[in-house]
Amino acid sequence: MSDRCASCGKADANLKACKACKLVKYCGVECQVAHRPAHKKACREKARELFDVQLYAQPPRKEECPICMIPLPCRDDESFYMNCCGKHICIGCRYCLTRQHCPFCNTAAALSDEEVIKRLLERIEKYNDPEAMNSLACSYMNGLDGLPVDRSKAFELFQRACRLESAAGHCHLGTRYLKGGGTEIDKKKAVYHLQIAAMMGNVNARHNLGCAEEENGNFQRAMRHFMIAAKCGFENSLDAVKDGFRQGDVTKEDLEKTLRDYQASCDETKSEQRDRAAVMIAQEGE
Repeated sequence: MSDRCASCGKADANLKACKACKLVKYCGVECQVAHRPAHKKACREKARELFDVQLYAQPPRKEECPICMIPLPCRDDESFYMNCCGKHICIGCRYCLTRQHCPFCNTAAALSDEEVIKRLLERIEKYNDPEAMNSLACSYMNGLDGLPVDRSKAFELFQRACRLESAAGHCHLGTRYLKGGGTEIDKKKAVYHLQIAAMMGNVNARHNLGCAEEENGNFQRAMRHFMIAAKCGFENSLDAVKDGFRQGDVTKEDLEKTLRDYQASCDETKSEQRDRAAVMIAQEGE
């Protein structure tokens, strides 16, 4: 990067770089505005390139279950949000240790819908807990825990969770903008929130981004999202990568690496206790 102003050519140690692309420097706002017509195209291209580096970077390490200390699976139905202490606990610890008390804080399990909602509201009021907001929003969205369906209320709670930098909140909000429910469909806003969630490590958001790119005909970008999600153990994304290979959008080497990464992720989150819990849940559903 040159130490001269890209607009007037003045050399100055206090020049400030263009915030979007970091390619050029300016004396101040006046020089930046004057140079904008000449710089706009290159700036946008570099900014997109820099953003993609962040978007497709390796996601953060998986959160661990606070009881068994094994990484939590990426699927939402394989872990529980505890409305008493705010911890996310794997199904193994939730089902195999005790179901009458929280295995982390030993609080008695809520025995009624009213108690569940009361605890969520308390965590929101006392701790401004974004995950409690997400949980309450899902109850409003689907009419669960004795609440009526109120998608506008759910949307407001997801927005609050987003302002507190909740990856799940951004994923939920992106999905609402993508599919409707509490707001009008807005695909631009949907992608914005899904991208934030994906960069924070939310695998569902990453997969949905892949689906959105595939729908728009951007198959290479879609496959990059699917491969990242598959590496985190998301089976739907693995299936999408396999389809991509059959259609010629994924190389044999990339498919083989994705299969190895997927299996490594599954092995990392596997335990006998979780396997037993999965059997118990399946038997209860019969």
